[in-house]
Parts: sequence; structure tokens; C-alpha cells
Amino acid sequence: MEYNFQELAQLYKNALLNDVLPFWEKYSIDWEKGGYFTCLDTNGQVYDTDKFIWLQNRQVWTFSMLCNEIEKREDWLKIAECGAKFLAEHGRDEEGNWYFALNREGQPLVQPYNIFSDCFAAMAFSKYALASGEEWAKDVAMQAYNNVLRRKDNPKGKYTKAYPGTRAMKSLAVPMILANLTLEMEWLLPNETLEQVLEATVTEVMGDFLDQERGLMFENVTPEGAHIDSFDGRVINPGHGIEAMWFIMDIAHRKNDTKTIDQAVEVVLNILNFAWDREYGGLYYFMDSAGHPPQQLEWDQKLWWVHLETLVALAMGYKLTGRQLCWEWYKKLHEYSWSHFADPQHGEWFGYLNRRGEVLLNLKGGKWKGCFHVPRAMYLCWRQFEQM
Repeated sequence: MEYNFQELAQLYKNALLNDVLPFWEKYSIDWEKGGYFTCLDTNGQVYDTDKFIWLQNRQVWTFSMLCNEIEKREDWLKIAECGAKFLAEHGRDEEGNWYFALNREGQPLVQPYNIFSDCFAAMAFSKYALASGEEWAKDVAMQAYNNVLRRKDNPKGKYTKAYPGTRAMKSLAVPMILANLTLEMEWLLPNETLEQVLEATVTEVMGDFLDQERGLMFENVTPEGAHIDSFDGRVINPGHGIEAMWFIMDIAHRKNDTKTIDQAVEVVLNILNFAWDREYGGLYYFMDSAGHPPQQLEWDQKLWWVHLETLVALAMGYKLTGRQLCWEWYKKLHEYSWSHFADPQHGEWFGYLNRRGEVLLNLKGGKWKGCFHVPRAMYLCWRQFEQM
């Protein structure tokens, strides 16, 4: 099947504005207690009312971003405010660290063991401050961002399960999220901080986590960037590696750094060759770099976000380099993703398929899937194809 850019731009725009957003607007807003319901079944019915900080902040980010990038619609701003006020009141402990989960009313359920809660808070409140003009939201964003910088070398702090000193490791997730987060915070940061953090994260991702020989992105390495022959040391997370590469392209594009853009595109293509399921199609969730059995029992599932981030990376890579391989892979991913994850009957996308591509869980949202990867990818792909 042949595609043209105008039709693709229209497909993504239409899916975002007339399918994905209406689903979340209709079913997920907790107007009574504040914040959002993210545990939604196929039809949008709420099956659990706990509120997970990552997903709460991501939804604030999504609706604030739409106000900033598309139009300042009052209904979108109200939805963002519904989450922002709830989170500002209930989301942090006394020291300003962001919890992992709250109950419906906002009482804490799970301790602030994870730096990513702070990352998504910084992203959310930065975009909400820009959309709403609220000064207090800027303060919340900066406090969360400084928390991330303070904790990045020891992201779990006292909540880590690792025994100190035996097998020191650092994870790709931290520098990759810091790269994206820092771009999100650009309007709030001094230029010097911005450039310094961006340069350091790009150097770390492309220097320490990228295996130069194989062109693959590893999930965990030693603090010096060496490989570790263990479950954690061998793990490849294709979705993470590819998502990190479009963050890198985004940063490099600002500086007109074509060398880094080309390198990032090459890594995306290498990961696709490594992680594509040649029997059933789609991308594996986890892989072992040496071909041993992965420790993650869900390794062969096909996940929504992995495929969406790949669509973004390929559209961006093709727009920036014009490489035909990006376009060929894009078409392959597009056909797989739209025919397996999208739900034309009830709206939005399914999140979890088994290896054969059949729906594994009939949910549109849960503890890990919320109003973020689908709308963000729809928006970014729409814009990439529009510009082409």
C-alpha cells in the first residue's frame, strides 16, 4: 500500500482530535475528587480508582501541551487544571518527593521510590504553567526538576533493593528522560543549564549505552559504560532504545548536528533489525543481547508504546535524513500498528497484545498505560507529515 504525507497527516490529526482525546475526555476525568481515572476497560468503564503519579502528571502534560501547541481551548485547560491542582495538593511528601501512587481521594499508597514521578511532574507543571500562566505551577515544575538533578545518580535512594558495591550499574532510562525533560523545560531554564544538561545527556546516551560495534542501545551498563554479563547487563529494551533516539534527533536538530542525527537513525534501524518478530510481526518488548532466555516473562508481548515511539522515530528520521530505509520500515510499522492496536469500534488503542498480535488485555488504560503515548505520538506524527 502506498501512502502520501498529506493523507498520513490527516489520519493522525483526525485520530488525535476525534478519537483518542474524546475517549479520555469522556471517561477519565474525576471532576468530583480531582485528578484522573486511568484504569479504563475497552469501553472506557473505570475498573480501579487508584491514581498513579506518572499517569496523572502525564495527562496534565498532554492537555497542557495541546493548549500550547494547537489552541488554548478552555475545556482542555480545565482538564489540565483538574489534575494539576489535585497533584499540587496531594502528590508530594513533606520533603517534596513525588509519591508513586495515591488512592482516589489523594492519600498516599506507595512511597516516592521512583525518580520518574518527579520527572513527569516537572514536565507536567512546566507545560501547565505555560498554558495557564500560573506562577505557582512554575515553582512546582522547578522544584521537581531540581529533585531530578539531585537524585539522578542515585534514582531510587533509600528505596533501592540493590546491595551497595557488588555490581554497580546505571540505567539508560535516567539520561534519556533527562534529555527529553530538559527540552520540555527549555522556557524555564537558564540557557547555560539547558545546553550543559543536553550536551551531557547526549554524550552519555551515545557514549556509554550505545554498543558501537553492534549499534544497539543497552539498558544497563557499569558507571563507566562497560557491559555486564548478567540478566540486567544483557537486556535490550527496543522501545526504550528507539524512543531515546528520537529524543537525541530532536536535540541534534536544534543544533543542526547532522552527524548525530545520522547516528541516531542508524541505531533505530539496527534495533528494528534486531527486535522485529520475523514470524508474527511487531517488535518484542524485551530481548537478551546474547540470545539467552530473557528474565522478563512478558518479553515477547507486543506493546502499544513501543510501536508508537517507533512510528515517531521513523517519521522524524525520514523527515530529517530522507533515508529510504526509514520510509520502508515506517510503512511496515504503520501497517502492523494500525491494524493491531487501534480500536475503531470503541476508540483509543489497546495496550497489550500477545506474540501473535491478539489482544491480551482488553484495557485502554491501567497502571502503566494512560493518556500519554498515544496522543503524543498522534500529535508528533501529524506534525512530521504535515511538514513533509
